[in-house]
Amino acid sequence: MDPVISAATLALEGPSPWLLALLGTLLAALVAAYKLGLIYQLWHEVNTQSPQHGGESVAEVLKAHGVRHIFTLVGGHISPILVASEKLGIRVVDTRHEATAVFAADAMARLSGTVGVAAVTAGPGVTNTVTAMKNAQMAESPVLLIGGAAATLQKGQGALQDIDQLSLFKPLCKFCATVKTVREIVPVLRKAIAIAQCDTPGPVFVEFPLDTLYPYHLVKREILKGGAPKGLVGKLVNWYLRNYLANLFSGAWEARDMSPLPVRMPRATKEQVQQCVELVSRAKKPVILLGSQATLPPTPVEVLRAALEELGIPCFLAGMARGMLGKNSPLHIRQNRKEVLKEADVVILAGTVCDFRLSFGRVLSRRSKVIAINRDRVQLLKNAHLFWKPTLAIKGDAGSFLVQLNKGLKGYSCPLEWTQSLKEMDRVKEKINSDKAEEPVERYLNPLKLLHHVDRLLPEDSLLVVDGGDFVGSAAYIVQPTHPLAWLDPGAFGTLGVGGGFALGAKLCRPESEVWIIYGDGSLGFSVMEFDTFVRHKTPVIALVGNDACWSQIAREQVPMLGSNVACSLNYLDYHVVAEGLGGKGLLLSHQNEEQMDDIIRAAQSECRRGRPTLINALIGKTTFRDGSISV
Repeated sequence: MDPVISAATLALEGPSPWLLALLGTLLAALVAAYKLGLIYQLWHEVNTQSPQHGGESVAEVLKAHGVRHIFTLVGGHISPILVASEKLGIRVVDTRHEATAVFAADAMARLSGTVGVAAVTAGPGVTNTVTAMKNAQMAESPVLLIGGAAATLQKGQGALQDIDQLSLFKPLCKFCATVKTVREIVPVLRKAIAIAQCDTPGPVFVEFPLDTLYPYHLVKREILKGGAPKGLVGKLVNWYLRNYLANLFSGAWEARDMSPLPVRMPRATKEQVQQCVELVSRAKKPVILLGSQATLPPTPVEVLRAALEELGIPCFLAGMARGMLGKNSPLHIRQNRKEVLKEADVVILAGTVCDFRLSFGRVLSRRSKVIAINRDRVQLLKNAHLFWKPTLAIKGDAGSFLVQLNKGLKGYSCPLEWTQSLKEMDRVKEKINSDKAEEPVERYLNPLKLLHHVDRLLPEDSLLVVDGGDFVGSAAYIVQPTHPLAWLDPGAFGTLGVGGGFALGAKLCRPESEVWIIYGDGSLGFSVMEFDTFVRHKTPVIALVGNDACWSQIAREQVPMLGSNVACSLNYLDYHVVAEGLGGKGLLLSHQNEEQMDDIIRAAQSECRRGRPTLINALIGKTTFRDGSISV
């Protein structure tokens, strides 16, 4: 046969079926070899004599990223991480509930400007953190949650505390991963920590199966338990297990880059800033609403504060932005926000979201020019064109935007009469509030009077954690943080139970500060056991409990609307005795010793300075101050 004709015929007919089958088999074999790690093992060693373990790799990555604390509730699944971290000088702080560990990491992240880390054991340990992780997500807090897990080979086989953990956290986290080999620990953790801080910060979850954390000889003992294999199936199973073990530790201890990956974030363009400069320069009644997002890195809060003071535009401060302008700034407007927003001609929403806190945007006037800036596009445009309309919506970092806006507005002066009129409205409203604080309350303390006394006695370096409903709602109007990053509340999720964890993280991050927790008596029940943690870890804080024997924020609506206080009543309990029983100091403040109110507050501060966590159990009564406030 003519070879030219044969080649032409073959080209027309295509390769024969047997050749395709052979190629398919070879490809499948290569894929199988890759998945089994056989190819990787050709170039990378398994050191069977090394005593090293995966927990050491975790600790080294955390250390390289500047992590100084890990919050935890101990469990065997994560013991190698905790032990290795302690050896490297990372302080391991164990709490009485896993949610507290995450809340503490959340506070650490907010105050330090870097990632906060919590580590919990598998199964129930992980599920106990779900609410705290959702809170971190909605508060845009960069938290790394490390979770233990059953060994990879035992997943789905009924191992102790084995559940599908990743499915729980995918809706809550920016990034979720399970580490499958020891060599993956470093790159997976570096990626997770970077993602937590990039763009809009948020929580991430990394799961570590048992066999990725313990040393080779212990893992081998567990995997290869049986005697000599018998029969073909036995030999195949034995080969698979030995190969699994080799792949698990192949290349495990090779040198790897552990330094932090770059953190990216969106920024306003020069053109967008210039558009805002033009809008604000023509404004007669501008106002800024500053939210927590404005306090995020990279702009230092001191630089942001200086920019705001130079701008001279009246500001409402919320969330972590409370205290941004100090205690008695002429620019800080605290009252009558709804009325002010209806009158303003330019409104800058700097990291502030049009959700329930701004009546979904209804409080904004259609006549106002609204400039909105937010790192997250969904939050930036929440309820836009439904109840409000942005004149300019910028996906970018609020802090750096305001600094650039100030530079572009050099020479601009906000009309003084506008700012002065708002401050006068503030003074009128606050005089009314002060008068309410002097109204007698039958049998119990007036909570407003108590809060005014606390506010007056707070030192400059104080840091406030708020955890509650009605009492905390009153405190938000009366107690003023004295400096930036000195107020910690749960954020948009409104979670009760943050107090113990937030205070723990805050005191460890700012040991020189006088840390206060303002508790409702209902919310205290979630974390009062953390007084044991405060004592053991020498983190003295002061807890002020507004004890009105009621879930008052709910009762305010439920009773008049539905005619029943079912499930709203509590008892006037001896919470100060509980604190004593846990090793702290307990003080009782009631109508009987009201004249010694300042002395008791000072006594708590003195105990705290001596290193003893202290709880003031203040028996308070009812006022009409917050009538009409909402709980849904």
